[in-house]
Amino acid sequence: MFPSVFSRTCSLATLFAALVPNASPYTDPSRSLPPSDVAAIRAVLERYRMGWLAGNPDTVRNCFTQDAVLLPHHGVLPVVGTAAINEFWFPASSAKTTITKFVQPLDEVGGEGTLAYVRGRSEVAWTVEDGARSQHWRNGGNFLAVLKKQADGRWPMSHLIWDDPPNQQVN
Repeated sequence: MFPSVFSRTCSLATLFAALVPNASPYTDPSRSLPPSDVAAIRAVLERYRMGWLAGNPDTVRNCFTQDAVLLPHHGVLPVVGTAAINEFWFPASSAKTTITKFVQPLDEVGGEGTLAYVRGRSEVAWTVEDGARSQHWRNGGNFLAVLKKQADGRWPMSHLIWDDPPNQQVN
């Protein structure tokens, strides 16, 4: 004889309720990132921000894994690996770009084990100098970074995605 629809539904609901808390590691606070990892992750984002403000490409690059992926705004194709990231952000050209403002409040840090994410907003202003010509720009938007804990305990970014409106030239 077949079990009734009600008893099958109750059995499935009981099984689902028993499995769901175990299926999602984010429901168990004891499995979240320890405070020391959260502090290390926040420190990476601060080094990244300060590297831009200091005009130090090495500091910026050292915040990423070797196989990192940038997912830029406006449908720009992904930028994969440190060589491509270097060319994307620090191309050999005669124009000098200086970051004059970089504010990056972090709204959320989470993850588990060796994988973490950071969500927040950013506001950036920069000056481009090419000979006697100088242009001032600014922009802001949301970002999401994925970080992977390394064997040595570091938390570099493996993926960074941001959205923002088109750059605004400031007079």
